[in-house]
Amino acid sequence: MLRSRSRRFRNAMPGVLVVAALAAVLVSYGPAAATTAPAADPAGRVSMIAKSASRAFPTGQRVGTPKGIENPELLPEEREQADKAGVHPPPTSLREFAVGGLQPPSVAPSAVGGSAGLDRSWHGLDGFDTRYANGGNQASLEPPDQALCVGNAHVLEAVNSAVRVYTTSGTAATPVTDLNSFYGYPAQIDRTTGVRGPFTFDPTCVFDQGTGRFYLVVDTAEVDPKTGAFLGPNHLDLAVSGTGDPTGAWDIFRLPVQDDGSQGTPTHPGCPCVGDYPHIGFDANAIFLTTNEATLHGPGVFGGGNGAQIYALDKRALAAGSSQVRVVQFENTFLPSGAGKVPGFTVWPAQVPDSRYNLAGGGTEYLLSSIATLADSGMADQIGVWAVTNTASITSSAPDLRLQRGLVDSEVYGVPPMSSQQPGPVPLRDCLTINCQDVLGPGARPAPGEAEGPLASQDGRMQQVYYSGGVIYGALDTVIQVRGNLQAGIAWFAVRPGATAAASTVARQGYLGLAGNNVTYPALAVLPNGTGVMAFTLVGASHYPSAAYSRFGPSGPGPVQIAAAGRAPQDGNSEYSAFHPGHPARPRWGDYGAAATNGSAVFTASEYIGSKCSFAQFQADSTCGGTRAPLINWGTRISRVTP
Repeated sequence: MLRSRSRRFRNAMPGVLVVAALAAVLVSYGPAAATTAPAADPAGRVSMIAKSASRAFPTGQRVGTPKGIENPELLPEEREQADKAGVHPPPTSLREFAVGGLQPPSVAPSAVGGSAGLDRSWHGLDGFDTRYANGGNQASLEPPDQALCVGNAHVLEAVNSAVRVYTTSGTAATPVTDLNSFYGYPAQIDRTTGVRGPFTFDPTCVFDQGTGRFYLVVDTAEVDPKTGAFLGPNHLDLAVSGTGDPTGAWDIFRLPVQDDGSQGTPTHPGCPCVGDYPHIGFDANAIFLTTNEATLHGPGVFGGGNGAQIYALDKRALAAGSSQVRVVQFENTFLPSGAGKVPGFTVWPAQVPDSRYNLAGGGTEYLLSSIATLADSGMADQIGVWAVTNTASITSSAPDLRLQRGLVDSEVYGVPPMSSQQPGPVPLRDCLTINCQDVLGPGARPAPGEAEGPLASQDGRMQQVYYSGGVIYGALDTVIQVRGNLQAGIAWFAVRPGATAAASTVARQGYLGLAGNNVTYPALAVLPNGTGVMAFTLVGASHYPSAAYSRFGPSGPGPVQIAAAGRAPQDGNSEYSAFHPGHPARPRWGDYGAAATNGSAVFTASEYIGSKCSFAQFQADSTCGGTRAPLINWGTRISRVTP
């Protein structure tokens, strides 16, 4: 998710990329109008994709022997794009935020403390795992971009760029496995020959009780095996478990998304494009994948975007391992408004608890999006509601799925400021300031001005969506005022669907905020009875980055609970400009967490810092006993909570 915005979007996520994946870059769209214009329901573009392979879950994976920093440590294409990207200072004052007549909302602070409803929690995949999986033939990537899905007594977690399966009690059922091996590709970086494999990124997954299958998707960019530079072709790689056991065989389907007319894709302006930030949902009949389509070449990180793409795939054909699977693509999406069109951006498809699908309208899938990232002010008071109807027709030779969409009035929300961190041990920073070459390697130069900084807050885009009990639930990061201070908080929405998407209404909504601390990257999962859990990161003046949650009820989220307290600040390469010469530091975090219902409980996954390491320890062992990699120290936490 490489992030860059024009000055017009100065309030979008400051601190653009390091090495995680590819971000959508949008052309300068104007602010959304307050009224919604009617529009016909468009039909999708129909195509077929073939099953690419059937593969067993890789066995025999081993963790490589740490050797400190190796060359290359950061992916070359990512490093090049980072150095080209423009960075604008984040807003810091109320005057900067309050543009267009909208003010950051004032929020009463929530209480913090305890761990109500938490009955198990364990450390998941971390920076050490992703760097040293597959014998160490990996790069240093941040942030993790967390996938989590639960079913049949198994929990599957994936990050950039590794995957592991656990039992629901937290016992590892597979080794840590790199995503390239899982999908049948050569290693990300062969440390012996220097040959580069495809770049797999942005994992996300679901378990569908109706078919009894796990579905795991990543975007995969084809690269030059000598240099690692992106070549243009990229595809959504959807892995479908052959049974309900995710430790067994998987079928792999590859959906091209470069949209330049090659490999059967449509021809879109400015492409080849990147299907960035893929996400997944499902209804009774289809698996839904969405992307933010950005052109690969052009000014900045990428050129202007083409809007979100929505793909519906025949779920039963996928689950049966069919050789051919029908796909319906809704192209270059937008929300109609009185002022014209608001492009679709991070249009997140809904999951459902158990198999409580919406069967109305021949089967309906709901999606939500936000528009603050597309407004001049970075503030908004509407959200996008989308519905794909007649999904049962996807099994026919002439499917007739229809896309509805509309803007609905909501509470005010906006792109948040960076999230401050509690000061603490930062051995990588300390190493940079004195030039400890035994860790950083020959040729490293001292960087005495480096300082541990804040974390990136999400940029106001919609996060995970659930459809439960006839209501669509979603949440996102927002700027808030707490006791007069501007900081990062959470806005949540409970949307009652209407006869059409545009006729939907926000039935309930609200905020979650803390005094002196930030809550970011929410992932909300809701049971059929309307209770659920919202997971997020807690970080600020009195908390290192921690895995936290709030139990959700009819009136919204309750007090903030802590699943696992952070032990130190983030101390990864994105914090320090020494790794991106000529540019300020670009701290990264997120870019999303996950939550999944399972019976009467909810499993959550959030990024946190689960290790602590002194400078002396780091000098002696830059992995601090296998708890971090030299250039990254993020970790993930998986928890089971009863609402």
